[in-house]
Amino acid sequence: MTSTVPAPVTRTADGSALQAVLLDMDGTLVDTEGFWWDVEVEVFAGLGHTLDDTWRHVVVGGPMSRSAGFLIEATGADIPLAELTLLLNQGFEDRIDRALPLMPGAARLLAELAAYEIPTALVSASHRRIIDRVLTSLGPQHFALTVAGDEVERTKPHPDPYLFAAAGLGADPTRCAVVEDTATGVAAAEAAGCHVVAVPSVAPITPAARRTVVTSLEEVDLAFLRGLITV
Repeated sequence: MTSTVPAPVTRTADGSALQAVLLDMDGTLVDTEGFWWDVEVEVFAGLGHTLDDTWRHVVVGGPMSRSAGFLIEATGADIPLAELTLLLNQGFEDRIDRALPLMPGAARLLAELAAYEIPTALVSASHRRIIDRVLTSLGPQHFALTVAGDEVERTKPHPDPYLFAAAGLGADPTRCAVVEDTATGVAAAEAAGCHVVAVPSVAPITPAARRTVVTSLEEVDLAFLRGLITV
């Protein structure tokens, strides 16, 4: 986990060269993308503003600074970004304390990756305080490494979080499979050179080179991920 030297390319009996699996959190493993929007609507209502539902596609999947900054500009709300960030994080924490539903197939996939000792990282644009709360439900033992949005200089859609995760696992990014649910996360993973499985949660995502789109995490297992990386 601590090595930053890429592991040599080794292949399983089926010819796969998969070295690591990197997983997004919100909307991918846990059904929380709607939580964030509900919190944003509630907080801005308290500030006297109504959010346009079309903005949801703008703020989904991005870093807090981008989504909160956009909503301040769009509404003209008189609140500093730092104060709004605290309110949004607190509102989200309150919701996940009450309920934290996992996405269908998430528990099964994590268990399978652990059983086969596949190096796995959680890579999220959410802040560390949020990730640590969610990990109590996901199981921290499932991840050799976790990367939070407030721990990298540039978070998604920049490639930095995925490059950092791959290096931390000693893996070549081109030998990593990433599972994401938003265009922002997909852009980050692809910029890092990873193979991407997109499971759209809020907005559609189209297939592309090195990008496979599925309708549910239940379609994704280790054999599926290994099949993405064969050269």
